[in-house]
Amino acid sequence: MPWLQLSFNLPREQSETFSLNLEMAGALSITLGDAGDEPQLEPGPGETPLWSEITLTALFESDPETQSLVERLARNLAIQLGTVPRIERIEDRVWERVWLDTFKPTRFGRRLWVCPHGQLPDDPNAVVVSLDPGLAFGTGHHATTALCLEWLDGASLAGKTVLDFGCGSGILAIAALKLGAARAIAVDHDPQALEATRANALTNGVADRLDIHPPEDLPDLNVDCVLANILAGPLIALAPRLTGLLRPQCDLVLSGVLAEQADSVRAAYADSIELDPIRIREDWVLISGTRKPQRRTGAAL
Repeated sequence: MPWLQLSFNLPREQSETFSLNLEMAGALSITLGDAGDEPQLEPGPGETPLWSEITLTALFESDPETQSLVERLARNLAIQLGTVPRIERIEDRVWERVWLDTFKPTRFGRRLWVCPHGQLPDDPNAVVVSLDPGLAFGTGHHATTALCLEWLDGASLAGKTVLDFGCGSGILAIAALKLGAARAIAVDHDPQALEATRANALTNGVADRLDIHPPEDLPDLNVDCVLANILAGPLIALAPRLTGLLRPQCDLVLSGVLAEQADSVRAAYADSIELDPIRIREDWVLISGTRKPQRRTGAAL
């Protein structure tokens, strides 16, 4: 069935009031988006930050009665906001097909491929991660994830334990397991990410080697590799925790960092990590290194 879409811009502080009013008027869904150019949000666990200028989109059923309602709402909103909202008729589509049209099998490094379910590359040596990100971030197409996948493809992971902090769809943890890691731990504060990770692990046949936790339930452990593809602010704040989870002389991999943020993030880890040269893809960087040997303490003989 088709839908009616009503959209308009408004200041952040008015978004909650207008959202509630439109829901009460019969909107089936409300979506808030960036109306300007503020793409970098660094939310902490449980936070829902918004941009200073919002595009609010409300979706309604498409029938003559609702059409009149939406037109009346648009007139009232124009008076309140001083701008005329946009009304569009959205034809129904098979959204799974739309997703597949943009997500194609993609290779990272020499042998690692990320593919939609049911699609395989023409490569007999391929290591394949079959993926449906669902409501969670992570297909490998963003530069930050691609950098991590390429690092994993070139790493020696056999028999190792890998921690994926901020797992999203679970793509990095699953890729590590498919590339030979013995065990992986996936961590995210978003329940939808944990659900997507669990489903993708089952599809890829690695669920028995993957532990999934929210951050507050992560047990005390030491691992051979820590992957954290989040954002610069949280990476800096988490530096003591992430390095504390890592065994000496083992690998730390950080992404989600813009080029101009790299020095600040590297500085937060420099005391504990022997840092490698950064890797750059588009405007993003990957920061990697190994944990320095722990200093021995005690009186000299």
